[in-house]
Formats: sequence, C-alpha cells, structure tokens
Amino acid sequence: MEAQAITPDNIIEKWIWYALILTYPFYVLGAVYIVAPVLGWLLLGYWAYNLWLPAPMRARSIQVEPHPVVMLWVAGMLVMEVALVFGHMDFYLGIPATIKSTIGWAKGWALLAVFIMIGATLPIRPELVYRACCVICLHTLILIPLFVVAAYTPIPGTIYISPLKAIGGPGPEFFEFQLYGINPESLGPRWRFFTPWAPAAGLLANFYLVFALQEKNIRWRWIGIIGSVAMVLMCQSRAGLVAMLFVSPAVWVISRLNSPVLWLGGGIGLSAMAVVATQLMALAESSVEEFKSARAGSSRVRAALARIALQRWRDEAPIWGHGVVERGPHLVEYMPIGSHHSWYGLLFVKGIVGFFALAIPMAVTLALLVAKAQRCATSRAALCCLLILFMFSFGENLEILAYLFWPALVLIGIAFRSDTIAKTVDANQYAKS
Repeated sequence: MEAQAITPDNIIEKWIWYALILTYPFYVLGAVYIVAPVLGWLLLGYWAYNLWLPAPMRARSIQVEPHPVVMLWVAGMLVMEVALVFGHMDFYLGIPATIKSTIGWAKGWALLAVFIMIGATLPIRPELVYRACCVICLHTLILIPLFVVAAYTPIPGTIYISPLKAIGGPGPEFFEFQLYGINPESLGPRWRFFTPWAPAAGLLANFYLVFALQEKNIRWRWIGIIGSVAMVLMCQSRAGLVAMLFVSPAVWVISRLNSPVLWLGGGIGLSAMAVVATQLMALAESSVEEFKSARAGSSRVRAALARIALQRWRDEAPIWGHGVVERGPHLVEYMPIGSHHSWYGLLFVKGIVGFFALAIPMAVTLALLVAKAQRCATSRAALCCLLILFMFSFGENLEILAYLFWPALVLIGIAFRSDTIAKTVDANQYAKS
C-alpha cells in the first residue's frame, strides 16, 4: 500500500497534530504537563466562541448540540467540583486550599469532559489522531537506543527538573527529564519515556496500539505496533501487558454480538470449558498470585492503601469525601491515601458523590459504545480506549494522567459526533438492504 498523506486541514487539527508530534520536544522542556490543559481549555473556548456567533459566521463543521452522553460527562465532572468544594468546607480547609484544588480539578477531572466535548463538537478526523500517535511511536523507537545506552553508562537517570515546575503540579516527576529509572525491587533499569512513572507509559502504550491497529497505511501501522509493544515491555507494567493482551481481542468479540457464528462458537466453547472448569479456576488463581508476586512490595502497599482509604471514607466522610489526598503512614511508605486507585481515591477524596460522578458517565458510555461498535470502526476504537481506562482505573488515578491520554478522550468524543453517528446509520441501512 502506498503511503497516504495525513496532514491537518484546519486550525483545530493543526493544534492537535503539533501538540502530539512534538511530545518529546515538550518533554525535554518539561512542558508536557502544561500543554494538554492549555490546549483543552483553548479549544473548548473556541467552541464556546463559535456557539455564540450567528449560524452563517460559525466555523465549518462545528457541532452546536453535543450528544447527550457528552453532556453527561460534563455534568459528572462538574459534580466532581461540587464534591471538592463541600469536602473542603466539611474539613475547614480554607478558601486558598479550595482555589488550589479547583485549579487541580481544571487540570485533572475536568479534562475528561473537556476533551470528550472537543472530539464531539470540533472537526477532528480520527485518522489524524491515529497517525500523530504513530509518529510518537516512531520518535520512541528512534530514542530507545539512547535510553538503553544511558541505563548502562555513568549517565544519571534524571538529567534535570524543568524550571516550569514553578507553575505548579502534582510533583517534580511531572517536570523531570529522565532517560531511565530504576526498578526498586529488581534494581534493574526501567523506562517511563515521557510519563511521570513507568505504569503510565504502559497505559499510553495500550492507547497507541489501538490507534496503530486503526492506521490504514501499513508502514505507519507497523511502526505504531512495534513502538507501542516496545513501550509496554520496557516500562515493565503488569497492567499494561495484561491490557494489551486482553482489550483488542475482547473488543473484537464484543463488536460481533450480532453474529450467529459467534454465539454458536461461544456456546460450544463454554460447554468445553465446563469440563475443565476446576483446572481453569486453579489456573486463574495461580495467575493472579503470580501477578501480585511479580512486585510483592507494590501489591502490599496498594492493598494497604485501599484498606485505609475505604475505612476512613466510611467512618469520616461518606458523602463528600475529605476534599484532598493525605499522606499515608509508614505502613504504605508514606504514599498518599487515595492514590494508586481511581475508585478508592474518589471515595476518599470526593465521597460517594464523586464515585458516581465518574461511574455513571463511564457505564452509560460503555453501553452505547458496545451498541455502536457493531457497525462503526471508530466506535470500536473508542470502546477499546474506554476499556483500557476502566482497567487502569484500578491501579492509577485517571485524573492525574488525563494530560497524557487526552487523544483517547478526543476519540471517544469523535465516536459521538453527529457525522460519525450518520456513518453508523448508513452502515446499518446498507447491511439491511
């Protein structure tokens, strides 16, 4: 197949394109954490500006009325801010702390709704997102020899911390320029690329694999596949490897629920599995134990953080939460209570209100994407992205990494844009004719 040129054809796509393909230059500057929030709120402002213009003066292909599920995400993330404010009020944290946390909300939870809204309302082609992420994979493959050589030379892993840290953020690791890191358990090298920690690189690698599999140009497709697989292997993320092996096959099955052959094969397969059910259960249990024992220390800390977060949520702040994360005891190596798990973190910080503010939009979106995935390739890719987010929500705080996985949020929004839905309807009509 000949190379297909994918270039931006409007100002919105240019902003998206360059924000992605310049990821590594931004990383060198320590600006990755800053670019996404600025880009998201600027693009949302662009949409809002066009919303108030008379129809003849609006930019081409602007969607004035977002899909209801997009507005559900907006409502859910606004409820997060309400929970934040009430949590601060309950624990008398003060106005300065509330303002600081609100800024954090604008760079975290709010971005989930902002980028889904952008994908659903602005003229952005999914092919552009796919190609741009494949370019990131190409840059990664080019830089991997440098990362590997640096790990086995006297070169320090962390070269410097960008002065942009003065702007404020969750921690210095978000502004570090690091060539390699050290696995605290094996003491071997572990790479996080342009992310704040290694498992976050595993999260991004899964999204890049999804995008690469949708890429129509064979050369770029293989660059994306090889680059994403290399990322997940070098970052040594257990969750990343499991998700990479599970998500795409699962979506392949889910997107063929209308196929009688699938149901027939599934019935035969389940009958065969029933014969060896005991052995399969034993295999599953041993696999879980091996997964935990791969990094026993990390698994122990995560389990302890979960117990503390649940107990303190139940006993102290069941409705609105504590408002902020708190430093944990020595038992959890002083890790913040409410970290390493989106759902426990939501319960601890934003209470049951915040928990459902994420759970409801995610569940509704999942159900709709499953239905749309039967006929729409873009919806299948978006479903993969949502399943990846759901899987990683049990090991990461999604809001703190939204500045990295925003292309996946844009794709989810594109799946609910009116022209994407129209293509799905056309495909359904063609299938019935």
